[in-house]
Amino acid sequence: MGNVVTVEANKLVTSSVTGASYTAATGAINLALTTSVGTATAAGTEVTGGSYARQPTTGTWGTAASGTITNSVGAISFTLMPACTIAGIELWDSAGSPVQRWFGALTASKTVNVGDTVTFATSSIVISLT
Repeated sequence: MGNVVTVEANKLVTSSVTGASYTAATGAINLALTTSVGTATAAGTEVTGGSYARQPTTGTWGTAASGTITNSVGAISFTLMPACTIAGIELWDSAGSPVQRWFGALTASKTVNVGDTVTFATSSIVISLT
């Protein structure tokens, strides 16, 4: 996942180049599953139904190196899924009105059945800013 949303990219660049304060994400960062892949300016279509809920990623990320970070500390699972085909993932903060930060397509779409568990194994999510 190397796709940062435009709003976030603008904040990073402005802060990096002008020294302006960067507004960090509010609260925990949550992983969302989508049935369509988002873009730099619009979120994908998020999965709904079953017991699906965005999953917190706190404590799953390693230390960034060379502009890359992975979930090297732990897996992230979604249980009791509805029937759907997952095409992408997104990272959102947990503000009162959540803000999307990152998005990306899966290497291959994943079809799941009612009640399935979807797990992203340790080190399977790679976020890169180069």
